[in-house]
Amino acid sequence: MLPAFIALDANVFIGFGFFSYLCSPILNIDMTTQKRFPTALVSGDYRASSLTLDGGSIIDQCIVTAGEHGTFFLEQHLLYVVLGGKVRLSHGQQQWTVGKNEMILLRKCQSVDYEKSSDPATGLFESLLFGISSELLKEFLASQNVGPVATTEEQGARVCPMSERLVAYCRSLQPYFDQPGRAEPALLRLKMMELLFDVMDCSKITFRQMLQLRTPMRSDLRRVVEANITTPIGIDELAYLSGRSRSSFKREFQATYGEPPARWMREQRLLRAYAMLSGSSLPVSEVAYSLGFENASHFSRLFKRRFGVPPSSLP
Repeated sequence: MLPAFIALDANVFIGFGFFSYLCSPILNIDMTTQKRFPTALVSGDYRASSLTLDGGSIIDQCIVTAGEHGTFFLEQHLLYVVLGGKVRLSHGQQQWTVGKNEMILLRKCQSVDYEKSSDPATGLFESLLFGISSELLKEFLASQNVGPVATTEEQGARVCPMSERLVAYCRSLQPYFDQPGRAEPALLRLKMMELLFDVMDCSKITFRQMLQLRTPMRSDLRRVVEANITTPIGIDELAYLSGRSRSSFKREFQATYGEPPARWMREQRLLRAYAMLSGSSLPVSEVAYSLGFENASHFSRLFKRRFGVPPSSLP
């Protein structure tokens, strides 16, 4: 079936999808790679027709893979809404199951594994994905005169039920996906503000989490770094997750590990790759992607430079 995706000014990304497992796959996408959200949804991984808005925004109607599971890396905060079926999500030791008319807010800069299940009655999995940038969130909170909130307790991701009002809002978006060419940018921006109002009204838990997304709590640096060794993540994202500025993060990392972040992370990934490939029949590409390398050829070059042999030659 044909899901649709809408992006606004790189601040908002909406994806509306129906996934039927009764149908054969339309595209054969390598699910060993980590897809980036929302970038992957407007990339060559999908067959799309696009409409440019405001000189840069894109509306895409896409045919997506019929795969039931995979991994995506969040470039923006993600509000994941399920309207039919269920999805099982996991990040590290955390796991969530989001069922019909439920939602979860996941913060950016993390990899999330997902496994979708269709509704037995319809054979369909139905969801809405809202990518929300820090700029849009800041604009909304400013309109409500809500400033940064000091807190000593981190608001972790939680599955929350949706109100009838929020479900009705989600259903009201269908005409925009049916005729994306008639979706005015100004109206879509208002619809996104309406979403944030409805979420605020529906779930105080999710709203408190939104407040904390602006200024994450300062976290233990070692815990953040070592939890993301296998994530395709950069210094800016690690600094954000740890609740530090880029410069503060780099200074503390150097003091803790004795070398710059990029060099240390690369070395740890290569050492793990060597251990995984030694005496095993695992494909090189699978090992590379599982350790956060987004390009298998680049991984092979780094591996040979470090160990003197290509990864494919290990016994």
